[in-house]
Amino acid sequence: MPKAFLSKRLVAVVVLVSFMLLFGLSSIASAADEVPGAPQLQANSAILMDAETGQVLYQLNADTAAPPASMSKMMTEYLVSMAVKQGKLSWDDKVTIGENAAKQIGSRILLAQGDQHTIKELYIAMAVYSANDATVQLAEEVSGSEEAFVKLMNETAVELGMTQSHFINSTGLDRADMPEKYRPTSVEGETMMSARDAATLAYRIIKDDPEFLETAKIQEYKFRQRDKEPMKNWNWMLGSNKDNPTLRKFAYEGVDGLKTGHTSSAGNCFTGTALRNGTRLIAVVMGVPGGVNDGKRFLETAKLFDYGFKSFEKKTIIDAKAVVPEHESLKVKKGKSTEVPVVTASDLTVLVPKGAVVEPVVQEVKSTEDPLVAPIAQGDKVGTVTYKYKDPSTQDEKTVTIDLIASEEVDKASWWRLLLRAIGNFFSSLFQGIVDLF
Repeated sequence: MPKAFLSKRLVAVVVLVSFMLLFGLSSIASAADEVPGAPQLQANSAILMDAETGQVLYQLNADTAAPPASMSKMMTEYLVSMAVKQGKLSWDDKVTIGENAAKQIGSRILLAQGDQHTIKELYIAMAVYSANDATVQLAEEVSGSEEAFVKLMNETAVELGMTQSHFINSTGLDRADMPEKYRPTSVEGETMMSARDAATLAYRIIKDDPEFLETAKIQEYKFRQRDKEPMKNWNWMLGSNKDNPTLRKFAYEGVDGLKTGHTSSAGNCFTGTALRNGTRLIAVVMGVPGGVNDGKRFLETAKLFDYGFKSFEKKTIIDAKAVVPEHESLKVKKGKSTEVPVVTASDLTVLVPKGAVVEPVVQEVKSTEDPLVAPIAQGDKVGTVTYKYKDPSTQDEKTVTIDLIASEEVDKASWWRLLLRAIGNFFSSLFQGIVDLF
């Protein structure tokens, strides 16, 4: 083959590779610059959420379903706690360990069939040590069998708005790692969850069961008196680990939960929550590369928390008891006045990037009745106002509806006043009709 031809091909390859590199680098730079200051994560998916409002501050492939490993135990924790709140179980109930629990592999507290422990002891083993055997036994206590409990998990996921979640067991283990006799036949596939769903579940736990964090932040717990060593919490990010020489570099001020996860198919996962200066955030990372013992998932989570706490501030974009421009009052029937002045019942406070401006626009105002009927007391809910605004952190279009309340009372009019008003309205409409003829 002629040398000239080889030279031309070599030049063409160099140009093509240079173009691809240039295009790729510019694409990465463009993605990084899309949200100024946003962290660059080594994770397959991630999300950062405000635990008070559910507002999303950062997202990376947040709706991609992936194996969550033991993060799926958050659903088991939630359902066990709800069963206790509903009186179906008691924390002090003593239960006997069954075959399915005793045969579990992976992280476990080495329960033997026939052992007896309280619901609370098993719950702590699940929350602190991610014990698969304790988790399965709790699932069976709630629903009679793990398979029936999985049905409840999937039904609850739908109720909570977890659109990319599917559970096949209570633990997050791959199907092949379950005892063969107890592998589910009523559900197919493997357990899957998106980062957004994990954050949504954490959000519901914090809202509905805030006392769970008292369990989640336990550093270590001696399960049996005869045990030589206590269980150690897999969450190395706990703020209390600042005094632990081994884990100090992972400790993050304010972290008090929630759940780690690791399998070969899931990689390293973590759903964490931290409270600082009155603001609580939820962060999820999934598919973080590396080994389970290198702590990289916690360092990636720290990037999210740093971004949230350092780059955002709370801003009230709609004040409570504020007048809605051009909708200062609503019509009233049978009242001394024909209108009632209205104001917003509550404010709307969101986390925004420092220095950002958010301008909500009124989209719709509605009365609870059309028209309202007197008497109306001051403070009564009389309608709603819907605002639309652009979320400054994600650029998503958002809508929010706030109640409207009466800022003054409107007493019911006497029959005499109503009669005179009706006569006046009659002649007014009659006069207007005559005017319209000309």
